[in-house]
Parts: sequence; C-alpha cells; structure tokens
Amino acid sequence: MKDLTKIRTDAVGSLLRPAYLKQARMGFDAGSVSVPELKLIEDRAVREAVLLQEQAGLEIVTDGEFRRLNFEESFGTSVSGFGGIRADTKFYEERAKNARPLQREEIPEVRRSILDRLRLVRNLPLEEFLFVSRVAQKPAKVTLINADHYRQRFDDGRSGSVYSSADEFIADLVRIEREIVASLVKAGCRYLQFDAPRYAAYVDAGSVQSMRQMGKDPVVELNRSICVDNDVVRGFNGLTLGIHVCRGNRNSMWLREGGYDVIAEKLFSELAHDRFLLEYDSPRTGSFEPLRFVPKGKVVVLGLISTKSPQLEKIDELKRRIDEASKYIPLEQLAISPQCGFSTNVGGNLISEDDQKKKLALVVETARQVWGAVGL
Repeated sequence: MKDLTKIRTDAVGSLLRPAYLKQARMGFDAGSVSVPELKLIEDRAVREAVLLQEQAGLEIVTDGEFRRLNFEESFGTSVSGFGGIRADTKFYEERAKNARPLQREEIPEVRRSILDRLRLVRNLPLEEFLFVSRVAQKPAKVTLINADHYRQRFDDGRSGSVYSSADEFIADLVRIEREIVASLVKAGCRYLQFDAPRYAAYVDAGSVQSMRQMGKDPVVELNRSICVDNDVVRGFNGLTLGIHVCRGNRNSMWLREGGYDVIAEKLFSELAHDRFLLEYDSPRTGSFEPLRFVPKGKVVVLGLISTKSPQLEKIDELKRRIDEASKYIPLEQLAISPQCGFSTNVGGNLISEDDQKKKLALVVETARQVWGAVGL
C-alpha cells in the first residue's frame, strides 16, 4: 500500500458543480426536491467527479464536496449551536453576480454568536467518505474546515451566557472535530486535509492591522492557531494529514496576500501535519525561499495551477517553478496541485468544466515529467 504522504499529485478538494446538481439543490431549497431525490442526484454527481479525477490520473480523489453548499459545511452543517441564518443556493448565486474575477474581495470580519453548547448532530464528512470510498478505485481523501477557523470567529460579547470563556468554547470545537476524525479513521480513511484559510491572515498586512485594532496580538494568535489544530490530530496514527493554507477563492476572487516568510519557520516546524498545500499561483504569494524551513519528512504541495482563471498554464513554466522551489527544499519533498478548489461554494469559480478537466490533467502530466511515473 503506497504511502499517501509522498504522492506527487493532489487536488485541494472542491470541483465545479454540474448544472443538474445546482438545479436539484435549488429545487431542494424550494421544497420541490425531496431528501432521497437529492441524494440520488448527488450520488450520480460524485460518481462522475471520481471518474473525472481517476481518468486525469490523480493519485487521490475527493467527492468534489458535492454534498455541501460551501467548504465550511464539513463542520457548519454537522454541528448545532451556532447563531445566524444558514445560506441556500440562491444566496450564493446572487453573490456570484457581484464577483470581480482576479480582484481582491473585501469582506467584513464575520463573528458567530453561540446560542447553545456545540453538539455533533450529523457527521457529514463520514457520510461523504462512506459513499466516495465505495465508488472510487483510487484512495479517497476527506476535506475538513480546521477547528481554528471557528475559534477565531467566536464572539465573546454575544456568547457569554453559553460559554464562560473562549477556552471553554475551543475545548468543544476540538472535541467535536476529534470525534469526526476518529469516525473517519475507523471507516478506513487514510488522508485527511484540513482547510485553513485563517493562516494567510498572519501574512496579510491589512488582516494583521485588523487584529491589532481588535486588541489581538498576531504572534499570540498564531501560537493559539497552531495549538488548536495540533490538538485536533494528536494521537491519530497511520493517517496522512494535509493542511491547505487558503488565501480566498470565492468566485475567482482572492482575499489575502503576502509571502509566507513571517510565519514559515513556526508553521512548518510546529504543525503536526504531513503535507502543506500552499498557494503559489500568483506573485501575491511571495517567493519559495520560506520553504527552507520545512523539516525533513514533510511534503510541500505547490499550488501552481490557478483555479481562478481559464488560462491553461504552460508545462515548461510549471517545471521551471518546481526547479526553482527545489533550490530551497529537496525535490523529493515536493508535489503539485491546483492552488485551491475549483468551487469554494456552490457557485464555483468563473471557469468551465472543460477548463477544470484540462487543469487536472496538467497536474498529472507535470508530475510525470518532473518525478516520473505517478500512480498507485
């Protein structure tokens, strides 16, 4: 059985939702499509997503996150206690109309009130894995939002009647996410990827300034982020752990910029994860020099292929960039993937399904030309 830590090809997780799946989900939201009917349509879409990835030659596949409205629903849909209104398909479709491709997305800091103690009421990631692992010929991985993402959304002022402190809230976050992880391990999952968009805030000047204006010390916050994410995965053996440092990806827009330099040494040396899926598709991400801090035995998955633009990257340029990265980290500790998912929410990035197919194939062909044969 091949070590999934060392695979050369990867994909961050989400895929463009087919039109028939979007239509079914809108029908479900409107009450004209039942739960069993929606599940059958989702099953069909997942089978097609798996086939797409396997035919492209990827060594690991996902279900495309087709049972979610957005990437956060690995936790948000499974856990009760949060305040706020749950968005539907129409909400995301309306937001997509205002998208400015390849421009910075300006969104306010979102804080979540807590109405009750957090409880796991549905294990969506387990449901996803049980199906995709049955229909896939290749190993399937599961993507989860990292616990620290919700930790930083805790609203002390509106949640004090439920949790007396942020630490008490964090303990429940970690407990629930560990419960989800344990269930996936028991079901045979060998690769878990945590989506961690908050780490990019520590390299973005505007986000750092916002933290300080809120009375937060970015250094203290970064240390807490690492501790929370490590607490979730502590003690799980024989499991490949990936973490994706996202910089914003909604409807082909981006949210944060800045090189990894200021967090690299601490992030790479202290996080317990095996694979760092890093966005490197734009000058906004800085140089490869921070990769010199990656310890031996860890792998960096270079997100060189953009999911935001239909323009297909040139393979010679991708090979040149991998060669450049190898000046700071050995080639055997590198892999390649798209920079992020193709569809952070149900609306998707502003590219076509044919563009997506070509970009997945490009991931595999580049890996073959750089590292030789890939596959399991």
